[in-house]
Amino acid sequence: MGSIGYLLDTHTLLWAVSESYKLGVAGKQVMAENEDVYVSAISAYEVTNKHRIGKLHGYEKIAENYLEILAAFGAKELSITSQHTDLAGKLNWQHRDPFDRILAAQAIIEKFMLISNDSVFASLPQINTLW
Repeated sequence: MGSIGYLLDTHTLLWAVSESYKLGVAGKQVMAENEDVYVSAISAYEVTNKHRIGKLHGYEKIAENYLEILAAFGAKELSITSQHTDLAGKLNWQHRDPFDRILAAQAIIEKFMLISNDSVFASLPQINTLW
C-alpha cells in the first residue's frame, strides 16, 4: 500500500484494540502491514470523555487504561497542532462533531488516509477514507 500514512478514526482504534468483528478487512490489513499508522491525540480525549459521561459502553477497560493500551497497540501518536485546530474550525463542513472535525483536519494537513467507516467524511473531497 505504499508509504502513505494512515490515521485511525476513534471507533477504528476501539474496534482494533478490542478485536471486534466490526473492523473492516482493508483497515485491518493496513494496520497489520504498515508502520505509518497513527492515532490522533484527540482520540484519547474522545474515549475518556465519552466513558466519563456514560456514552462508551463495552469499552470501559480501554477507557480506563487508554495510555497503556495505546502503547501496546503500537500505532504512532499524532499530536494536535494549532494548524490542525485552525483548519478544523474553518472547514466548510456542516458536521459539528469536534472530534471528527479535528480528525478531518489532521487527515487533510498530514495527507493521511483516514481509516473509518463513518460516511460523514464522504462529504469532504479533501479526505480519502479506507474501510
